[in-house]
Amino acid sequence: MNQSHAEASQFLSRLDTDWAYLIATVGECTFEHKQACEPYEALVRAVAGQQLHIKAAAAITLKFINHFGAFPTPQQLLVAQFDDLRACGFSGRKIETIQGIATATLSGIVPNLTDAQVMTNDALIKRLVTLKGIGRWTVEMFLMFTLGRMDVLPADDFGVVQGYKRLKKLEAAPKAKQMTAIAEAFSPYRTVASWYLWRVPKD
Repeated sequence: MNQSHAEASQFLSRLDTDWAYLIATVGECTFEHKQACEPYEALVRAVAGQQLHIKAAAAITLKFINHFGAFPTPQQLLVAQFDDLRACGFSGRKIETIQGIATATLSGIVPNLTDAQVMTNDALIKRLVTLKGIGRWTVEMFLMFTLGRMDVLPADDFGVVQGYKRLKKLEAAPKAKQMTAIAEAFSPYRTVASWYLWRVPKD
């Protein structure tokens, strides 16, 4: 087990008997973030996969990359033909979103990777949610899976809140504001807590 993951699991196990049992049942945390890429690329890829099964998302992304011969630059994306992007599988709304990301990258609203790596989670969320079609959840996935941040819990993620509901045998899943407050106890390992909550066994 990764040393930081081991420390996180031990920390969470000490919270209470429910967490201790969950971690013992699920086993070691194998959370891995993807190889870090530019925020522009990570956000465009995230939009490509929004509301789609993972295989469909992968197919659209592959068509998109093949159309350009490589992952397009923001400049290439902005001059791409609407019909060509539609043929890759993007809806009109998603085309508007990814071209908005390209524009925001060129204007500096979307930071480069070097700058993103030294920005706080809150600063990145505050800046990136100003983009049309980019919500807090998308930015949190970017923080977790692209930047590898270890203290992120997406409080309105269905899997997280349902997992917590099952873990604590609640009648109703907590609302986002409640989940945010609850998750303070998981800091500085909220990402690992999320990973375990996604894996709470179903009854």
